[in-house]
Amino acid sequence: MPAVTPDSASQPDAGRALTRRTSWAEAAAAADAVSPAAHVPAPTRAPASVPVQSAATDTITSVPDTLAAEAPIPPSDAPSETPAFRRVRPTVADTIAEKPMPDFISSPGLFVKEQKPRPVGGLRGAIFKMTGGAWNMGPGAKQRQEEELGRRISRQLQGSYNTAVLSLKGGIGKTSTTVGVGLTLAEYRGDAPCAIDANPDSGDLVERALGEGIYQQASPRTITDLLRNIESIDSLTALARYMHHAGRLHLIAGEQDPEVSDSLTAEEYLRIRKLIAAYYSVALTDCGTGVTHNAMSGILQSADNLVIAAGYAVSGAKRARSTLQWLASHGYEDLARNAIVVITDKDEVSSRVDKDAIEEHLAGICRELIAVPHDRGVADGDLVTLDVLKPETRRAYKEIAAAIVDGYR
Repeated sequence: MPAVTPDSASQPDAGRALTRRTSWAEAAAAADAVSPAAHVPAPTRAPASVPVQSAATDTITSVPDTLAAEAPIPPSDAPSETPAFRRVRPTVADTIAEKPMPDFISSPGLFVKEQKPRPVGGLRGAIFKMTGGAWNMGPGAKQRQEEELGRRISRQLQGSYNTAVLSLKGGIGKTSTTVGVGLTLAEYRGDAPCAIDANPDSGDLVERALGEGIYQQASPRTITDLLRNIESIDSLTALARYMHHAGRLHLIAGEQDPEVSDSLTAEEYLRIRKLIAAYYSVALTDCGTGVTHNAMSGILQSADNLVIAAGYAVSGAKRARSTLQWLASHGYEDLARNAIVVITDKDEVSSRVDKDAIEEHLAGICRELIAVPHDRGVADGDLVTLDVLKPETRRAYKEIAAAIVDGYR
């Protein structure tokens, strides 16, 4: 189509589009004035021809009316709709918004790879040490059992609990069990336990925990002194003046004067137990021999579970069974049913004694039966300290401590 040279003096022919020399901006404005303001959908086919601007003459060629509707419209301020044939790809922000927010607290494994526990001792521990940790086979079955006992002992408790350790016969490991278990609780628990010597026969609980020499040099305060001033004790600091400490195990010494050692009543013990409950979550009470002395009713009334001390002698097993039967028939059936029987091989009995038969005889009438092997650190009747005990003895005390805490419900 030939270019038309506009003539300012001439008029356009009828029915013919007006063309004149102009710039592209003016041509676009003229197109906007002629086209409707309403939005026009995108074309479904390409237009036959489009206006062409000549660089040499700076003119715009005429566009037939039939193609005017198909001519592309310059962009306007009105928002345009996305054509149906066009696929919209989600943005990164959309993808993040659709995914749930990870829980950094309850699911730390999503972000940090869990570290395998380090083996201690044995072949696994040796390989770990020799390779500088490059080969970690993890803990063996024995180590996993030890760690599980530690978790049971250290379980957090709500409130204060009391375990009474008693027997019908002396010299079979009752006080040594109280000290060994108390030291084990102190080792694994975050809160310090307390042990009370309520033995009416000049108990030696503190001597077994501290050693005779250290106890003689310490302040001679006893349970009688505590009772005398109990009304003025209103803090743990004030209570500490009447206590002895074997590491993290806190102890209240029994009365050593024979004239007043059997004077502790049930009401007085309950007053002490109430005071201890305000500051300690776990308490052990060394009850002495027998179940009929003055303080025993108060001890059993406040006890959450029992440890019955026994020996491998036939007489010791019979006395332990008699103790459980007496408890069941005097209103303490739950305590008897949930009791822990501890058999201590204190005198290293001969092979003539059938240990398995004795254990079987007692196992069916209590919640758990635990045997403590013969150990000179227990049998000598002197200081009981975990450092000098055999691994088997320490393991037995851990099992007793775990069973005690399991019974606190």
